[in-house]
Amino acid sequence: MLRFFKNFWLETTRSCRYYTIPMLVQLFRFFSVFPLPLLHALGSVLGWLVFLLSPSYRKRMRANMRQAKVSAHLPQAVAEAGKAIAELPFIWCADPARVSRHASMENWELVQQTLDAGRGIVFLTPHLGCFEIVAQEIALRQELMVMYRPPKKEAMKPLIEGARARKNLLLAPANMGGVRMLAKFLKKGQPIGLLPDQVPQEGDGVWADFFGRSAYTMTLPAKLAQLGDAVVIITYAERLSFGRGYVVRFVPFAGSLEGDSAAQARAINAAMEELIQRSPAQYYWSYNRYKVPAGVAAPSASQEAA
Repeated sequence: MLRFFKNFWLETTRSCRYYTIPMLVQLFRFFSVFPLPLLHALGSVLGWLVFLLSPSYRKRMRANMRQAKVSAHLPQAVAEAGKAIAELPFIWCADPARVSRHASMENWELVQQTLDAGRGIVFLTPHLGCFEIVAQEIALRQELMVMYRPPKKEAMKPLIEGARARKNLLLAPANMGGVRMLAKFLKKGQPIGLLPDQVPQEGDGVWADFFGRSAYTMTLPAKLAQLGDAVVIITYAERLSFGRGYVVRFVPFAGSLEGDSAAQARAINAAMEELIQRSPAQYYWSYNRYKVPAGVAAPSASQEAA
């Protein structure tokens, strides 16, 4: 989502490229004081503007929703995508207490029972709803470590890292050192957070079915869960209508992590599919989920048919 916002912003401000990043930071701070209903209203307009002006964005969004058989939700999805961008200043830059007043928790007792039992937790949060608020809400109640991929542009780091590195919210870089940090944290009976539907790099994933088509899927969640004897919990924050806030939901993982990496990845993808079907308009459909990463061989015909 951040990548999409940056690309859109850079395209529309190409004539003043050297001032884009400072302007972006100031804009985030400025819009963070706006009430959430207004931000979501502006976001709906922004979503349609981008959808109408960007053929590649429009084509991918339609194709991914058609693949998942949820095309009927396209109008709502266009508006929700814009809301996801417009709410970022509020989520990242507003006072955490103010942000939290707009969120409620559903089934937190599942989390608390696991923590009380001394078990680590692997929170899997797909790009569904306001996924940025999930980690913040958990961190208000329990120390949490999340995997973090630093932005390519150094100037963006103060904004993004300042937004995510809050009290009780620890960042682990997306490299082997970060994986070791996550594993160590889990073994202490502490929770970690991952985005399981993000396309990994070469060697970090396998081809697994996702809505009827092979998607290169990370193997790290299952490996960490098994290594730390941890409980997997699926979580997402549903965005309520008319800027009324969010409901952060915690869902037990009903699948099995037995078998090889491909079977494990498929089990996690199946759990993601079930979750997405609850709020299909709020998934990040414009993401190139089916891309072939550099150095990775495309899925074979048998994999596509599986």
